[in-house]
Amino acid sequence: MYDRILLPTDGSEGVDRAIDHAIDAANRYDATLHVLYVVDSGVVNAYSGDEFVDGAEGAESTLEERGRTALEAVADHAGDAGVEAVTELVYGDPHEEILRYIDGNDIDLTVMGSKTRSGSYRRMLGSVTERVSRQSTAPVSIVKTTISE
Repeated sequence: MYDRILLPTDGSEGVDRAIDHAIDAANRYDATLHVLYVVDSGVVNAYSGDEFVDGAEGAESTLEERGRTALEAVADHAGDAGVEAVTELVYGDPHEEILRYIDGNDIDLTVMGSKTRSGSYRRMLGSVTERVSRQSTAPVSIVKTTISE
């Protein structure tokens, strides 16, 4: 039923359930798990720099390092479960890049975590998961996560 499953990750705490769900689905359907991290260009471009911080230590480098760590962790977890994983790190607007990846790689199913946020936060900024689920040409499975505060 599914040959290519996408798990976009932001490397944040609380997405473990989505990771487990995606790996389980890939294992169940003998599918390849694609793991995507998007370095948010909006965050990178908003960083004005600091004369006390070397450019290599700025927002872009930090986000890229976080992304590579997140991708490696998911790929290792998938490998332990016997699931083939393909990882990719891209730059851009997260929901746009995820949608581009879905279309460009013929993704059959996307698994995404959805964090619980306050109503005003959601109204003001929206949600990458919500945007992807509304605009994707392929099915999107949303795994609710809880963040302990």
